[in-house]
Amino acid sequence: MEFSAGQIAALLQGELLGNSQLKINNIAKIEDGATGCISFLANPKYEPYIYTTKSSVVLVSKTFEAKKDISAALIRVDDPYLSFTVLLEEYSRLTSLTKTGIEEPAFFGDGSTAGTGVYRGAFSYIGKNCTIGNHVKIYPQVFVGDNVIIGDNSILHPGVKVYSGCRIGKYCTIAAGAVIGSDGFGFAPQADGSYKNIPQLGNVVLEDHVDIGANTAIDRATMGSTIIRKGVKLDNLIQIAHNVEIGSNTVIASQTGVSGSAKIGDNCTIGGQVGVVGHIKMANRTSVGAQSGVSKTVKEEGTVLFGSPAIEYGNQMKSIVVYKKLPELMKKVQDLEKILLDKVGNEESSPVN
Repeated sequence: MEFSAGQIAALLQGELLGNSQLKINNIAKIEDGATGCISFLANPKYEPYIYTTKSSVVLVSKTFEAKKDISAALIRVDDPYLSFTVLLEEYSRLTSLTKTGIEEPAFFGDGSTAGTGVYRGAFSYIGKNCTIGNHVKIYPQVFVGDNVIIGDNSILHPGVKVYSGCRIGKYCTIAAGAVIGSDGFGFAPQADGSYKNIPQLGNVVLEDHVDIGANTAIDRATMGSTIIRKGVKLDNLIQIAHNVEIGSNTVIASQTGVSGSAKIGDNCTIGGQVGVVGHIKMANRTSVGAQSGVSKTVKEEGTVLFGSPAIEYGNQMKSIVVYKKLPELMKKVQDLEKILLDKVGNEESSPVN
């Protein structure tokens, strides 16, 4: 797929310095560029590469001032990194939309419907009474259970599993191996010490523009829905338990686990390997550092947490300083204890006046 420098500048609403007819057919890091590539410069430490890059076009900040001659054409934008992200998204969208049609063998259940421009890869399975929107891409070995709805322009990569009754919105992307709607972890303890399985009768709802990473699992609700709100981004290898609700535009990094019925607010940021206990609420714009354990409800918006158990970030940093000094403090206590014991011993051994 090929674009002109002028077309790219128009897409990014940038100012082009150079030949608008330059042809761009690839994307590359600025240090690895070649003719026909577009790169970007956002971090000042990479500036030396802009004077030697072989890329045809480079995205730069509007404030960038060249110290030497540059052979590449430049597109000045407000934020080169963000603009490059927009470019990548557009490229991904255009290339993914080129796939259409049905590869055999593929199964399509009774009562199911599919819109225009749909791609169904080989060995994909669509159950009964499903509704597949326009331009949906279902890659090989995807399983979609009965009564599932998938909105327009959503993409299910190879090996995705969507259990019965789940709802996927528009412009969602689900990476390879993710499982949407697996049974929630519900077992009732019995008098003899065994556990009885609790049927999970609900579903999972992904709203529009949700991205789910590879091998992430989202459990269906016991009753009702596990809900992932609009714009949520989940990394690879995340576990979302039954009846959880994740608010709009929240971002969660890899290996995090969210326990049952937890409610996470809008625009939250949760680092990798975080554990969130069940039945708590997390206020909007909460940030949680990596490897933290959130065990209590967070009521105040914009709270920053860190540690296990997680506490307010500033207090945790002070606690870490104290913790690092514990060996030194322990030695001081032992020295003082020895002085006191010696003093008491000397007093007891002294003659009585």
